Amino acid sequence: MKLPKLRRLGATLALLPALLAACTPYLHQHLLATQPARLGAEIAANSLWRGLPAPKTKSVVAVYKFRDQTGQYKPQENGASFSTAVTQGATTILLRALEESQWFEPIERENLGNLLNERKIIRSTREEYAAQTGKKQPPLAPLLFAGIILEGGIVSYDSNILTGGAGLRYFGAGASGQYRQDRVTVYLRAISTNSGKIFKTVYTSKTILSQQVDASLFRFVDFKRLLETETGFTYNEPSEMAVKEAIEKAVVALIYEGFAERLWAPRDSTEYTGYGIQNYLYEKNQNLGIDVLGREMKLRRSPLALGANVAVQEYSGDYANPLRRPGAELTLHYQTTNATSLFLNAGRGQLAAGLGAAALRQTLNYAEAGVQYRLLPFDNFTPYLLLGGGAARRTTPLADAPTVLPYAVAGVGGEYLITPHLGLSVGVDNHYFLSDQLDRLSAGRYNDYYWSGRVGAVLYFGKTAQEKALAKQAKSAAEAAAEQQKKADGK
Repeated sequence: MKLPKLRRLGATLALLPALLAACTPYLHQHLLATQPARLGAEIAANSLWRGLPAPKTKSVVAVYKFRDQTGQYKPQENGASFSTAVTQGATTILLRALEESQWFEPIERENLGNLLNERKIIRSTREEYAAQTGKKQPPLAPLLFAGIILEGGIVSYDSNILTGGAGLRYFGAGASGQYRQDRVTVYLRAISTNSGKIFKTVYTSKTILSQQVDASLFRFVDFKRLLETETGFTYNEPSEMAVKEAIEKAVVALIYEGFAERLWAPRDSTEYTGYGIQNYLYEKNQNLGIDVLGREMKLRRSPLALGANVAVQEYSGDYANPLRRPGAELTLHYQTTNATSLFLNAGRGQLAAGLGAAALRQTLNYAEAGVQYRLLPFDNFTPYLLLGGGAARRTTPLADAPTVLPYAVAGVGGEYLITPHLGLSVGVDNHYFLSDQLDRLSAGRYNDYYWSGRVGAVLYFGKTAQEKALAKQAKSAAEAAAEQQKKADGK
């Protein structure tokens, strides 16, 4: 056998394990081990039911149909899907929630025809048995009837209410992540079978999270040697569990709302103003200040703030070779509206450019004022824009040059609240002088200016608007609970 043939044979034998490994997924598709059946997962129901007071008596309720009223199909990037976005078994979920709450005695109404047919078969069988044996059989017990009918359904499924992601790639190596939020909304109402009156209607909503994370590497490690690898995972919160949690929350809300209407009562009368109803009323009042994305629309910053910044300043003008020099400033803020505040800054900084005799060296004391606009005033982190004006004074007067130089300032930045009273800020400002006399040279069509990059801390004084709102909500919740107690005692 010739040497090239031996080489080809050796290469084939060396590649054989890799070829077999590559074929393995096609021959054996079970990448994950199967799992045995398990009891259904419980999300928040256990804590919800444990927080409920014990009922005086259970109320008999009927649920005929708790339907999916959205008509929504599963969202897909490509093509159309004929699978519904939410479960069609919401009635079953509601019946279990009513049973688990220990406040209701649910009776079968969804498949009432099956129940009546079975009772008819039992009666017929007993009559035949009595006719054959001469022994009279006892009649069937009467069916329970409900004093309250529960109606409603899943009324909304909003997809992609919030999407986003981030990624980074450098020299063939990178990672990225994406997320998406959907939302399902449930309405539940209690109706009197005696008069048809709607006693109470409550509604709850639950977000559904989907996220994806992946990482990859694509790099030549040697000549004609390429390394490529990737990994990642996706997580999709089950929509059925979201519907279950929303329905259970609606049942809890209906129980507490029924206290004031005397639809049902707790075993202990002190529970009318107990811990559970206090928490519910507090959450209900707090919900008035929450937007559709679940963010609290409460101002997190008190009106008055004092801050200190360190800065790096870079001159831009008629001298070449600008240099970066340090600076520092104090700032005072007063909030006028939800998003805007007035600021007053006072500081000192250096500007420098060039080397040797043809060099610029200036030290400036400055004061400036203006308006700052926060883009996200209700969040811990908010980007901001600022616009204003000021004046800088040279520490060393120069001949044939003004000592005081007015300028306009504009900038962008961001601020993050570490605590309700302490924030960190980062920003970049541009100071554009209204004359071209900073460096005593007049060249070009633009005046002198300089950039300033700042990092600092902001200290907020007094109670924040959020703290005041929370105190007000707690007081309102206590008053509402006392009012419910009065209504209950009166009835």
